[in-house]
Amino acid sequence: MKVGVVIFPGSNCDQDAIYAFQNQFGCETVALWHKDHDLQGVDLVFLPGGFSYGDYLRSGAIARFSPIMQNVIEFASKGGLVWGVCNGFQILCESHLLPGALLHNENQKFNCKNVFIKPSTTSSLITNSLDLNVAYKIPVAHGEGRFYCDDATLSDLKANDQILFTYCDEKGIASEGSNPNGALENIAGICNAGRNVFGMMPHPERAIDSDLYNTDGRAMFESILKEFQTA
Repeated sequence: MKVGVVIFPGSNCDQDAIYAFQNQFGCETVALWHKDHDLQGVDLVFLPGGFSYGDYLRSGAIARFSPIMQNVIEFASKGGLVWGVCNGFQILCESHLLPGALLHNENQKFNCKNVFIKPSTTSSLITNSLDLNVAYKIPVAHGEGRFYCDDATLSDLKANDQILFTYCDEKGIASEGSNPNGALENIAGICNAGRNVFGMMPHPERAIDSDLYNTDGRAMFESILKEFQTA
């Protein structure tokens, strides 16, 4: 599997993503500069976390107009796999590759800590191998992570089984106290109706190495790699 990690001015999780795919999972991995138009024949485009363009206007609002995003949008429209984490999720929403928006955290603070998320479906490439009864410990680091959408969009997300993850406690119970940002119905990640574009606020690439005392994020990478290899 060949993976392309897009680097925007202000990205700060691009090297984490490259390390994850290349060093931990043995994928051919290339860095894609935001001004380029060549996706270099990748199978998966990964949009990393960080503060693209300093989060001016809104998080992801300027990055959405980077030259390479024209190609990413075309790639996704043809069924190509696109995975955005944190700022990457924000960019996907700004690009209308995913519905909804990421608003300022309810507490108006930057939240950086470990949280628990629970998969809501196994009908996606990044959740296919996950256990619906397990709460996965994954770090978050964001100031604008509160997922919001209107009632009609929420109904569609539920009807189409597009909600990938919800925030929960270590026992897997979703509650107001386990929601780090006030996200609508504790939503931590979603996919598009075509099930080839994935977005999530927590950072699984920061939870793949035993040296960091957390490997829960490996399950998401292993899921998409296994399914891709057997597709």
